[in-house]
Formats: sequence, C-alpha cells, structure tokens
Amino acid sequence: MPPSAVGSVRGALLEALVDWGTLVATVSGAVIAISGTVLADRVRARDDDGRARRERRQDTYVAFIVAAGVCHTRLRQIAGDTSALPADRDARSRTVLADAGIYDVRERLFLDASPPVVAAGQLMFERLRELRRCVAAGAGHASPAFHDAYHPYLDAVWRYRAAVRAELEAPGLAPVTFGWGSWDGTDRCPVCRQALAGG
Repeated sequence: MPPSAVGSVRGALLEALVDWGTLVATVSGAVIAISGTVLADRVRARDDDGRARRERRQDTYVAFIVAAGVCHTRLRQIAGDTSALPADRDARSRTVLADAGIYDVRERLFLDASPPVVAAGQLMFERLRELRRCVAAGAGHASPAFHDAYHPYLDAVWRYRAAVRAELEAPGLAPVTFGWGSWDGTDRCPVCRQALAGG
C-alpha cells in the first residue's frame, strides 16, 4: 500500500476515533447529568415525604389533644349538673367522647405516631375514660371521687405533651417551668388542698 494511502487510512481512523470520542464524551456527560437530576429529584421527594409525614403527625397530635380537651370540658359540665339522673349522666358522658371524635383521632394516632407518643396518648385516653366513668357514676366537681380521676388525667395530658415535644425535638418542659409542683395539679387545686388540710 502506497504511503499516501496509509496516511489517508490513518487520517480516516483518527477522524473516526475523534468522532467516537466526542460521541462517548457527550453520552457520558448526558448520563451523568440525568443521573444527577434523578438523584436530586429522589432526595427532594424523600424530603417532601418526610415533611408531609411530620406535618401529618403534628396535625394528629394536636387533633388528639384538642378532642380530649373538648371531652374534658363537657365532662366537667356534666359533673356540674346536679339535677341529672345517673342514667342520663352515663348516656351523656358516653356521647361526649363519641361527639368529640376522640375514637377516630386515637386510631390516627396509632397509625402515625411514634411508640412513645402512642403510649402517652393511650394512657391519656385511659385516664379520660376513667374520668368519664366517674362523672357517669354521679361524681360532682368538689367530690373526692372526681378529683381522684381528674388529677391522674391532668398528669397524663402533660406527659403526652412532653412526649410530643420530645419527638418534635422541642425543648423539654417541667412543672417548675410554670411554677408548679407537679403535673397533676394537686398542689394548686383548692379542693385537694382543703381535703389535705382537713384530713
């Protein structure tokens, strides 16, 4: 093969290699760019999912304590109604829990909450039901029976709040933050203080 033909073949091969090199570099750059975009989208989606989950949990936590607060207020109203018959008090106190939606939001709590918040929420719910049974049985505001159920409920409410704050990484609270001696409120309850003074 004449030297000019070899030079032509060599030139053609070099040109083809340069073209292939450009193509490979272009394709590699595109793959890297697409991979980076997909990875960034996945990270963003995971962050969005995490934020949505956190917001859903916060909504559930607030809905649960609000429903419990509605129940508590209405149970206190029933306890203050001295003219109500026992059967009426029982029916009304059961209706309070259903109407406030506490059962529904409790199920959401079981599905969304962390184990410490579920445990604190369940304890609060059990204490609320004990308060309901006490009111249904005829206990009035000033009765020892009412206060024997009310103060453990109040303690459970604050422990639930503390569990939620811990999960949300908020600074912790203690009774002393409010100038109290305990979460259950017995130290600032006039009925309990009078009973202690008289007993």
